[in-house]
Amino acid sequence: MSDQNQAGIQTRNVQGILGVAEKLRRQITGDLHEHVVEAIYEDAARIADRAVTRPGANVRPTFDRTLDRILTSRLWGFPIMLLLFALMFWLTIAGANVPSGWLATLLIDKLWPILREGANSLGSPWWLTGLLIDGVYLATAWVVSVMLPPMAIFFPLFTLLEDFGYLPRIAFNLDKMFKHAGAHGKQSMSMMMGFGCNAAGVVAARIIDSPRERLIAILTNNFSLCNGRWPTQILVASLFVGSLAPAPLAGLVSAGAVVGVALLGVLAAFVVSWTLSRTVLKGEVSSFSLELPPYRPPRLLQTLYTSIIDRTIFVLWRAIVFAAPAGAAIWLSANIKINGWSLAEHIIYGLDPMGLFIGLNGVILLAYIVAIPANEIVVPTILMLTVLVTGSHGVGQGTGVMFELDSAASTKALLESGGWTLLTAVNLMLFSLLHNPCSTTIYTIYKETGSAKWTTLSVLIPLAMGFAATFLVAMAWRWFAG
Repeated sequence: MSDQNQAGIQTRNVQGILGVAEKLRRQITGDLHEHVVEAIYEDAARIADRAVTRPGANVRPTFDRTLDRILTSRLWGFPIMLLLFALMFWLTIAGANVPSGWLATLLIDKLWPILREGANSLGSPWWLTGLLIDGVYLATAWVVSVMLPPMAIFFPLFTLLEDFGYLPRIAFNLDKMFKHAGAHGKQSMSMMMGFGCNAAGVVAARIIDSPRERLIAILTNNFSLCNGRWPTQILVASLFVGSLAPAPLAGLVSAGAVVGVALLGVLAAFVVSWTLSRTVLKGEVSSFSLELPPYRPPRLLQTLYTSIIDRTIFVLWRAIVFAAPAGAAIWLSANIKINGWSLAEHIIYGLDPMGLFIGLNGVILLAYIVAIPANEIVVPTILMLTVLVTGSHGVGQGTGVMFELDSAASTKALLESGGWTLLTAVNLMLFSLLHNPCSTTIYTIYKETGSAKWTTLSVLIPLAMGFAATFLVAMAWRWFAG
C-alpha cells in the first residue's frame, strides 16, 4: 500500500472520530465547561467527605480505617502481629519439609552416588573424588536442599505482607519499643526479614535513613533466628527437650522451646541495640514520619519475581559460593592424618576442654568453625565428626562424608555416645542463636557498611554473648545439680 493511500485512510479515520465527537457534543445540554467543573467539584467533595473529619461529626468509617483500628490498636495489634508471624513461620517450616526431602533425595540419595561411581569409573584418585564429590558437592547439595525450600516459602509470604501494606503497621506498633532501645522503628522490618535470612535482613536495613540507626540494625540482625538455624533448633529440641514431656505433649514442648529461643533472640537484639546506642554508636534517636500506605491487593506475579529472583536466588547463590570451599575444608580435616590422628581429631581434642567447660564439646565447636559458610550443614557435620571421634561402625557414609540419620532414636543414640547430655542440647540451642553470622551475612555486612571495623564487631558481639551465655548456664546447671 502506498504512502498516499495510508495518509488518505488516516485522514478519513480522524474525520470520522471528529464527527462522532461533534455528534456527542450536541447531545449534551447546557455549557460543557460547567459540566466538567461540576464533575471535578463532585469528586473533590466525595474525597473530602471521606478524608476530613468535622467538629461534632463522627469519623466516616472506611476499610482502611476499620482495619487500622484493629491492626494498630494497643489491645489487638501485638497479638495479631505475633499470630501472623507464627503462622508464617509454621507454613515455612511445615511446608518446606516435603520439598526439602525431595531435593535431598534427588541431590544426595540419587545424584551423589551416581557422581561417585562416575568419578571412579573415570579413574579419579580417591582423594580427588572425596574432595570434589564427598566434600564440595555434598556440602553444596546440603545447603541447596535445606536452604532453598524455606526461603522460597518465607520470602513470598513476607513480600505479600509488604505488598498488602501491613509491614508499615508493624513498624508503627514497634516504634516506641525500638525508640526506647535507641534504635529506629523500621528496624522491626529488617529484623523480621532476618528470620528468613540474615543477609537479606542486612540488605533490608537500607530502608532506615539514619546511618547510625541503620548500623545498629545491621549489627543486631544476626539475633533473628534465620532459616539455616531452624533445623538445628528443631532437631535438638525434639530429641532432648521434647523427650522430657509425656508423648502427647512432646511436640508442643519442643515447639515452645524453639519459640522461646527465637524470642530470646529478639530480646538480645533490643539489649544490644540499647547498649550500642549508648556507647560506640551514641547519638540522638531520629524522628521520622511514618506514612501508612493504603491497603492494596497483593500483586502475585511481581511478588513471586521479587521474592524468588531478587531475594531467594540472590542469597542462595552467595551461600553456595561460600559452602563449596567449606565442604572441601570439612573433608580435608577428616582425611589429613597427623601422627595417626586426623586433623579434625587433633582440633576436637584441643577444643574439648573449653567446649566441655561451657557445656558444649569440641565436636560442636569445630562444626561451627567449619560451618561458618552455611549454618545448614551444622547438623550433618556434627554427626560426621561424632562418628569420627567415637569410632562408631556402620554409621554414616565414610570418613569426612556428611550425613543425617532417618531415625530420631538413632540420632539421639549417636549423640549420646559422643557424651551429649541435656545441658549440651540446651547450650547448643543457645549457641546456635548467639554465635557469629555465617560468611554470606558477614560478606553482606562488609558490602553494606564498607568497613572492616563494623564487620568485625558484628562477628565478635554475638560470639562473645554466645560464650558468655553458655558459660553462665553451664555454671548454674552444675551448681544446682551438684
